[in-house]
Amino acid sequence: MHPISPLEQTLHAARALVLADLSAGDVTASDVVSMVEESVVQRRWWVEQWPEGADYVAGLVAQDVQDALLEAYGRWPLCPVCGGGDPHALEVEPELGPDPHWVCHKAGVKVAALGSLARAVGGASSS
Repeated sequence: MHPISPLEQTLHAARALVLADLSAGDVTASDVVSMVEESVVQRRWWVEQWPEGADYVAGLVAQDVQDALLEAYGRWPLCPVCGGGDPHALEVEPELGPDPHWVCHKAGVKVAALGSLARAVGGASSS
C-alpha cells in the first residue's frame, strides 16, 4: 500500500472540515455532498498548479460549496450569532489564507474555525 501524498492529505482534510460544518446544519443531502466532491476535484487541479496554495484549500472548498449552495438552495451557513433581522450567511476568512474560520461581518465576530461550526450552532439559543 502506498502512503497518502501530502496533496491527498490536504484534500481529505478540507473535505472533512467542510462536511463537518455541513452536517452541523444538517445539510448533507447527496447532491450537497456531490458539491463538496466537485470542489475537491477542482481544487486538486488548482493546488497541483500552485503547491504553495495547499494551506488555502480548506477555505477555498468551503467557499466553493457556499457558492454552489447559494445557487441551488440559498445562504449557508446562516449566522447563529445575530438574533433578529434578516437571516444572513457567515463568510470564510481569510478569503485566501491558512486557518480559515467563519465570521459574521454584521456583528464583527469570529464564530468558529472551519470544521467547528457544530459548537457555534449548538451553543446558539433558539428562542
